[in-house]
Amino acid sequence: MKYFFIISWLPITLNHEVGELFMRMKYVLCMVLLITGLSGWLALPALAAEQTSVVQKAETLNLEQVIDRVLANNPLISAASEEEQRAVAKERSAWADLLPKLSTSYAYYHLHDQPYGFFGPAGKIMIGDDDDHTWNITAVQPLFTGLALITRRKIAELEISGRELEKEQLILELVKKTKVAYARTLLVRRQLEVADREVENLAAHVKDAEYLYAQGIIAYNDLLQSKVALSQAVQHRVQAESGVDLAIAALNMLMNRDISALVKIIDPDIQPVVDDNLLTLCGEALGQRPVLRFLRVALKQAELAIKLARSQYYPKVSLVGRYEQNGKNITASENDYRNSDTAAIGVQADWTFFEWGKTGDEVRQRIHEREALKHKIENMKNLVQLEVKTAFNHLQVADENIKTAAVAVEQARENYRITNLQYQQQVATSTLVLDAATFLSQAENSYYGALYGFMISRAELEWAAGERANIGIKGITDSAKGVDNG
Repeated sequence: MKYFFIISWLPITLNHEVGELFMRMKYVLCMVLLITGLSGWLALPALAAEQTSVVQKAETLNLEQVIDRVLANNPLISAASEEEQRAVAKERSAWADLLPKLSTSYAYYHLHDQPYGFFGPAGKIMIGDDDDHTWNITAVQPLFTGLALITRRKIAELEISGRELEKEQLILELVKKTKVAYARTLLVRRQLEVADREVENLAAHVKDAEYLYAQGIIAYNDLLQSKVALSQAVQHRVQAESGVDLAIAALNMLMNRDISALVKIIDPDIQPVVDDNLLTLCGEALGQRPVLRFLRVALKQAELAIKLARSQYYPKVSLVGRYEQNGKNITASENDYRNSDTAAIGVQADWTFFEWGKTGDEVRQRIHEREALKHKIENMKNLVQLEVKTAFNHLQVADENIKTAAVAVEQARENYRITNLQYQQQVATSTLVLDAATFLSQAENSYYGALYGFMISRAELEWAAGERANIGIKGITDSAKGVDNG
């Protein structure tokens, strides 16, 4: 919005008093317009801020809602669905190879000389026209291909299963990433709260130091030491704020939202529960991890690929039906020398029986691919069990750390309270207060690291065991608390 003020100074021809009155009225009018314009201009930022706050209202989501958004909007899910549809189309194409195929062709030739032949005493006799039009319709039905067509269709059917398992694996990965990103967002928010408290405690300590310095009780370097510690705490708080923004951006990216979109996530009530059995989890993982099931499907495809390669040893037999017309006009319906149309049905066999060992080499290639897959499956089984054990151990460590860290927080708080009181009575130094504040921040960060580390470890264990259906996290329920980037 812009304001323009135009003042026209007209020549005054009236007497002096009237001219002076006119000048004063114009001056007052000018000031009124100027003040009105400035008021409107100054009100614009407030109005824009109010509109922005309405538009950018933070959305409150819990863990299950975030996961639902990720699975509904993440572009990787859409890409996996497209791959699945591609496999379906490929299977339909393989099925169509089993059915009869119809084809047609049309040809026209103009001969330089009209065809003729010599028939004994009759001499030279014309046997065709110099304009030759031919068209036909041909139907071919495969009868035997060495099981190649059936094998290709079975391979295509297995590819559909493979694409479905790849999508399932992707969903499992995205659910884990979402749970981990959710927990890390909560963690960095807690770290920001710890940084806020540290700044608040050190600011109060600086005030105490300033008072004691003013009374001549402490030295100036003690006051400076307190102020330096406060400055460092402020820097840590700025870093923590940046960490919250980046964590929210990562969560928005998973949901395929604007990375700067405001969102408020609910802080769940975490009740650590570790009642899982490692052997049971390993057994579940070996049976239901999509990556293992995908490799098993690939092994079946490799077996069929061997059969497909061996089909080249056999002839290809087809039933062929053909209708043809030949004549001198464009429709090939007029022929003065023989019948213009003919139909035939027969069997056609094609067999390439010598290619310098090429078919045998292709068979051996497929066999080696199958054996390589078997070794990969064995390695993947070991890797999956290691992932389960690693996640299980991390979960147990996080569970134990929560207990010890909770005790450490209470001790650190009491230590800071006592040390701060002692400093105020000048029976403790500023260094001890700063150390106590540092110990308290470290203890609180360790506690929250263990608490949300448990949440992360539980998500990783569920992923390692292939628990796709478990959208929530065991031992964790929503509470009324929230974390946002607003």
